[in-house]
Amino acid sequence: MVSLNELLERPRLQVALDLTSLGEALKIAEIAWRNGAEILEAGTPLIKSIGLRAVKALREKFPDAIIVADMKTMDTGYLEAKLAYEAGADIVTVLAVADNATISEALTCGKEYNLLVAVDLISHPDPLKRASEIEKMGVDILIAHLGIDVQRKLGITVADIGTVVCKVKEVFSRVLAVAGGIKPGKVKQLVKAGANIIIVGSAITKSKEPHNVVKKIIQELKVY
Repeated sequence: MVSLNELLERPRLQVALDLTSLGEALKIAEIAWRNGAEILEAGTPLIKSIGLRAVKALREKFPDAIIVADMKTMDTGYLEAKLAYEAGADIVTVLAVADNATISEALTCGKEYNLLVAVDLISHPDPLKRASEIEKMGVDILIAHLGIDVQRKLGITVADIGTVVCKVKEVFSRVLAVAGGIKPGKVKQLVKAGANIIIVGSAITKSKEPHNVVKKIIQELKVY
C-alpha cells in the first residue's frame, strides 16, 4: 500500500480508465504503466459496468502500481471502502457532497486497513469551504474536479482549474489531485499551482497514440 508521504514526494500521473470494457481498460493501463504512469484508476464507468472485478484485475496485472477505486461513494462509507480494499485498491474515492458521517466512516476503514481516502469536490456548491472542512477531518487526498459537462457549459479552461487549485491549496495541506479535461501542455501549470496528482482520462483513453500522450505528460512532470 502506498503512503501519504510517498504521494507528497513528487507529482505523479493518474490514468482514469473511464471505460466500459475490461479488455480495453487493461490494454490502456498496460500502455500507461509502461510509459511512466504510476497510478491506475478503475474509473466509475468501469466499476459500474463490471463491478470491483475491475480493481482486482488491475491489481493482479499491475502488482506494483497504485490502484484507485473510483467509487464516488455517497453512503455506507465503511462498507464501500472495505470492498475497495478487499478488491486490491490503495485509494478509494468518496464524494465531497456526501455527509460528514459517510466520509468519517470511510476514514475509519482507511485507518484500519491502511487504505487512503480521496474526497472528490465535483459538483459541490462551495468547494473552498468544503475543502477547509475536509482538511479538519483529516482526509488523505482531495480532488479538485471540474466535470467535463460543466466545463463545456461554462467554457471553463485548464487555466481556470489552475486558479481553483491555488485556492484549494491554501486551505488543504495534504495530497491534492486535480481532474477534468487535462491534456499535455497544461500539466506544468497545474503542478506549479500545487497539484500532487494529475488525473488524466479521455486525453489518453481516446487517443490514437496513448503512449505518446502519457510520455508527454510524464516529461512535464519530470520538470518538478
